[in-house]
Amino acid sequence: MNALKKLCYLLAMFALTITAASCSDNDEEIVVVEPELTPSQVLASTPWETTNAKNQNGQSVPLTDSNVANFVGFAYFKADGTFTMYNLDNSPKMHGDWSISADGTTRTIVAKDNNGNVLFTRVVKITVLTKQEFTYRVFPDANNQSVYYDIIHTPTTHPEP
Repeated sequence: MNALKKLCYLLAMFALTITAASCSDNDEEIVVVEPELTPSQVLASTPWETTNAKNQNGQSVPLTDSNVANFVGFAYFKADGTFTMYNLDNSPKMHGDWSISADGTTRTIVAKDNNGNVLFTRVVKITVLTKQEFTYRVFPDANNQSVYYDIIHTPTTHPEP
């Protein structure tokens, strides 16, 4: 019986030694886990600036190209579901309401005039939505899905005019 007590004592001491050895005094090692954001929260988390556009072949297209120029500017998507957009010269472009599908695959904007009347609704396919990039796809001819342009936005610190 005495040998069994000694064995248990040794095993307990071994376990304590292993536990103590695995602890760290290193306070510099801090792990921060960011909460998962919904697609809507990601879009509303920062102002966006159009920084590039690419065609269906992956080639960059000048932002002045007539196929993409209408989509260029600064966009401010607010958490309350409203948005404002400005041209790169800070002139007003449009405002209204926005939403993203729950699965993050489409964004809808409903542009309105100053009286709140709907001017148009645009639904686009989202190809990238991260905190570093927001890209959506537009088709010049809805009946020809082989020709498209990806409108690429990145976060900006540009204040809303």
